[in-house]
Amino acid sequence: MHPLKEWLSGFISLKYLPRFFSLIYNVSPKLFISNTTLRLIKAVFPIVLLWLGKEIIDEIILHTTTENVEFNRLYTLIAIELVLVVLNDIISRVILLTDGLLGALYGNASSVELIQKTARVEISDLEDSEFYDKLERARRQTTSRVSLMSAVLSQGQDLITIISLVSALLYFYPILILLLAISIIPTFINELKFSKSDYALQRSWTPERRELDYMRMIGASDVTAKEVKLFGLANFISESFTKIADKFYSQQKKLNIKRTIFGSAFHILSDLAYYGAYVFIALKAAVSVVTIGGLTFLAGSFSRLRSNLQTIFLRFTQINESAMYLQDYFEFIDVELKNDIGFEQKALPTEVKEGFEFKNVSFNYPNSEHSVFENVSFKLPKGEKLALVGENGSGKTTLIKLLLRFYEPTAGAILMDGIDVRHYDKEAYQKFFGAIFQDFVKYYLTARVNIAVGKITDLDNKEKIKDSAVRSLAHEVIDTLPKGYNQELGRRFKKGVELSGGQWQKVAIARAYMSDAQVLILDEPTSALDARAEYEVFQRFIGLTEGKTSIIISHRFSTVRMADRIMVLKDGKILEMGTHEELLANKTLYAELFNLQAEGYA
Repeated sequence: MHPLKEWLSGFISLKYLPRFFSLIYNVSPKLFISNTTLRLIKAVFPIVLLWLGKEIIDEIILHTTTENVEFNRLYTLIAIELVLVVLNDIISRVILLTDGLLGALYGNASSVELIQKTARVEISDLEDSEFYDKLERARRQTTSRVSLMSAVLSQGQDLITIISLVSALLYFYPILILLLAISIIPTFINELKFSKSDYALQRSWTPERRELDYMRMIGASDVTAKEVKLFGLANFISESFTKIADKFYSQQKKLNIKRTIFGSAFHILSDLAYYGAYVFIALKAAVSVVTIGGLTFLAGSFSRLRSNLQTIFLRFTQINESAMYLQDYFEFIDVELKNDIGFEQKALPTEVKEGFEFKNVSFNYPNSEHSVFENVSFKLPKGEKLALVGENGSGKTTLIKLLLRFYEPTAGAILMDGIDVRHYDKEAYQKFFGAIFQDFVKYYLTARVNIAVGKITDLDNKEKIKDSAVRSLAHEVIDTLPKGYNQELGRRFKKGVELSGGQWQKVAIARAYMSDAQVLILDEPTSALDARAEYEVFQRFIGLTEGKTSIIISHRFSTVRMADRIMVLKDGKILEMGTHEELLANKTLYAELFNLQAEGYA
């Protein structure tokens, strides 16, 4: 790439600033207009105060050389300066206040936008490490871009101040502008170059920084504390963290040293140009070309202009660097979702009438050549309770993910009432299902919310929440909590109460009942329960889901045998299917696994 084009490419991220400020304006037009208006007023204060200072000094000198001079003008000038200084302070504080309010509102709005966007992203994308890096970079920007807003607005304010100061210096001595350029521009170019390099380093290390965050989490978390202590993992985690962190530190150190060396050299050049200008102004005053007041005005204007230009150039590099990070946020927000899968959309029926069918379904995960399923076919009639059995890795959970359309088949089709489910809106289709997975989420919120997430629109329906808890046996747990259904769960927050693994699972299962779904799926949700408790949970589940379609995944055959049919999976294929008695009679994998488990209880 041509050096000029490469240099200009460093500014490409600035194109996102208009969109950024459009969003800030939209969160509160009144605050935004108030902020910018006050900044415009404040921008002219420096030149006005410098001019007043010049007039006051010249007035004082006039009084020392002339007799019988009135002090009215001097008092008036001082009074005006006092009023302006007080007003300047008030405006500065109000600007700071509106900056904070606008920043908070934008931070909230961008966080909501990020949450909503993530909710529409495919599970397959979120499980892709490169895509997740994009999400991670975007997530970091929702709160850190508040300073960018203030910096850009301050930049506009200082530009107006600079224009007024430059006009004053041009009126007196244009050569001062040349000296000013020599003192500022090299430093600016240096900072711009290194800010781009710093961003490139930070971006390239996104996966490693996620790994560092993960190491911090497992090394200092209540979730992992027991194993860290028991297995003596602290040193291993520390060493793993240090190994990665030291590599990053080494590269950062090298970059910062180069930045400091070049920055120091250019700053010396800047100081020489500044003092050359200062000597020039002093010599003009010495030969009475300008008054003492004029000297202070020129010296003050030049000093203030140099300071403002340094600030504006350095701030520009910071803005450009921040805009690069802002680019990460907008790139994620603008990611095109894979909603159009090439199927004509049809109206979704209000209920499942016949059931589901997997028809020659094959599937392999993105970027993987290994097939999880090949030509799998079976039917799940409405109202049937189907249990999935198989060794780990046989594809049980993946089959559920396909039915829920977290992924689409790579070949074949999944039918609902004889129609390919890809003809239906995915979000609407998924509302047919209520599912609790083995890795269900523990929400560190109230017990009421933890259950209501099954159907969050019924958050205020206390009777329904309690009924769901009674069905899942969670009510007897919640009834012992100090605040009952209003008790915060988990130890993450001060007022929270921790539950055992089995108690958490009962709360999670209540979500399935809360959902009112036509199809209920339990994917190993009772693994933390003892055998008696699990048996009781499933007995209630079978009884309370009469007439509903349901799928159960469990390793305990005492619960599996309650299902109408059992499907045995092995290596991504259906090995056998039938009732408990039929499969025992087959004397294949199901019978083998059942007998092995039975021996364990003997």
